[in-house]
Amino acid sequence: MISYLEAEANPVRNTGAIRLYDAAAFEGMRKACQLTARCLDSLVDIVKPGVTTDTIDAHVLAFALANDTVPATLNYRGYTKSTCTSINHVVCHGIPNDKPLRDGDIVNIDVTLIVDGYYGDSSRMYPVGKPKRAAERLCEVTYRSLLLGLAEVKPGARMGDIGAAIQEYAESERCSVVRDFCGHGVGRIFHDAPNVLHYGKRGDGVEMRPGMIFTIEPMINLGKPHVKVLGDGWTAVTRDRSLSAQYEHTVAVTESGCEVFTYSPLGLDAPGLGLETTTLG
Repeated sequence: MISYLEAEANPVRNTGAIRLYDAAAFEGMRKACQLTARCLDSLVDIVKPGVTTDTIDAHVLAFALANDTVPATLNYRGYTKSTCTSINHVVCHGIPNDKPLRDGDIVNIDVTLIVDGYYGDSSRMYPVGKPKRAAERLCEVTYRSLLLGLAEVKPGARMGDIGAAIQEYAESERCSVVRDFCGHGVGRIFHDAPNVLHYGKRGDGVEMRPGMIFTIEPMINLGKPHVKVLGDGWTAVTRDRSLSAQYEHTVAVTESGCEVFTYSPLGLDAPGLGLETTTLG
C-alpha cells in the first residue's frame, strides 16, 4: 500500500512513503539542481582525449567546495569519489581513476550536489573527441528517451507511463532498456521512494501527485539489457560489452504538469549532439 506524506512534517529518512514537497522545498531544489547543472556545464571544455577521470572528479570536488557545498557521493556508503564516470560499456557507477580518456570514448558523468539539505542530481553523456556514429546514435536515442519520459510527468498520470514511453521508443530504435537500475525519489534524501522504472506498461504503477520530486535516468544499451556489477561493488557493465548511455534529470510534478530542475542554463543538456535543449512547462 503506497502512502503519500507531507515532506517537511516527517522524518528525513526513507520510509517507503512518497514525499510531497511544498513551494519552499521546490525553491530549495531549484538552487541545488541549478548548481549541479552549472557544474556539468563546466565539464564540457574539460572532457577531451588524454584527460583522466580522476581529473574530472577533482574538478567536481573543487567546484563544489568553491560553492560551499559537497558532492553527495563523497563517502556515501563507502564510495570515495565526488562523481561517477561511466565510459563506453560501463552502464553506471563507474569509479574515477588515473586512466586517460581516449578519442572516440563516450562517458556519462553523474553529479549530485547538496545545497541547504537538498540534493540536486543529474547526469549527461560527453563525447571524447570524435566518437563513431553508433555511439553518437546511442546517445541521441537515450537523450530522446529521457525527453519522452519527461513528457509523461503530470498529475494523475502513472509512473508506468514514463517507463512505457521510454521503452517503446528505445526498442523501436533497436536498443534495449536496462532493468537493473532505476530512477528514484529525491529531495531532502538522496535516494527515496518511489522507484522510477524506465520500462513498463501505461496505466501501471504509482499515481503522480503535485509535490512529488524524482529522477528520470534511463540507461540504454546498444546490445542486450543485461548487466553485471564488477568486484569493486560499484561498477556496472553490460554483459555483452555493448555500449551504454544515460541521461538524468531531476523533475517535480506540479499542479499543471512537470518542472525540470536540472536543465542546463547554457542549453548543454546533451553536449556534442547538436540537439537543442527541449524545455517543458
